[in-house]
Amino acid sequence: MELDKFKHFSVFGNPIEHTLSPKIHSLFSKQTNIPCSYTAVKVPLNEFSNRINSFFNTIGDGANVTLPFKEEAYCFSDILTNRAKLTKSVNTLKKVKDEKILGDNTDGIGFLYDLNRLGFLKKNNKILLIGAGGAARGLLPSILSKNNEVFIYNRTYERAKKLAEEFRYLGKIQEVGYKDLSAIKAGLIIHATSYFFSKEKLILPSSLIHQNVSCYDLSYVKNSQTTPFLNWCKKLGAMNLANGIGMLISQAAYSFLLWNNILPDIEKIFAEL
Repeated sequence: MELDKFKHFSVFGNPIEHTLSPKIHSLFSKQTNIPCSYTAVKVPLNEFSNRINSFFNTIGDGANVTLPFKEEAYCFSDILTNRAKLTKSVNTLKKVKDEKILGDNTDGIGFLYDLNRLGFLKKNNKILLIGAGGAARGLLPSILSKNNEVFIYNRTYERAKKLAEEFRYLGKIQEVGYKDLSAIKAGLIIHATSYFFSKEKLILPSSLIHQNVSCYDLSYVKNSQTTPFLNWCKKLGAMNLANGIGMLISQAAYSFLLWNNILPDIEKIFAEL
């Protein structure tokens, strides 16, 4: 019987220095006894297509894609899963037969797994989604599938409006401007931008935060339980806070499943980290 070949995976993004993905996939590899390497690649903003092509033309078997390249990865894919078609955003690529590249999006299923784990997922909830880029796009079908009412806020209003119009057929969703934010009493706030980690500042009204709101930041800070966004929420009295490490582990597990046909034990990885 032929032994499984040693496989090569990478994550492509910018910034990428903070990523825990190589550590997580190393734990998956040990847990499942599937030998593979996993590296992080920082890609200049105009070089994604060249870098990903070079990777798959040489050693690459599969790749993860993070900000800001998820929509470019969608266009790069030869074949798309239903999840990727719904979101028009790709975070997982796999080389398949005839050297074709399959694009998938595991963000939504990974996010729902983590919301359930945390007890943040409520039925008929009002959810404020801050951001209208590839990260937000990847979550919307999953969030809307739970009959939640979603409000999208983005500093560029037209981008939020365009995203809301695109996904309106899936459920209750509408764009909001800054002046409308104060009137929203959301049960869950999801932060899906990189503004808190850039020189630019994302200004939000303090009235968004109340004692019963759950605040989830898709970002995380390496070796830290918190992020600038979560610090802001905590100072204003929010009690239920979570960073994106849980989602990172969960979506990574479903990427691993796509590549290797086995789902790692997610709870064991939570315990190890």
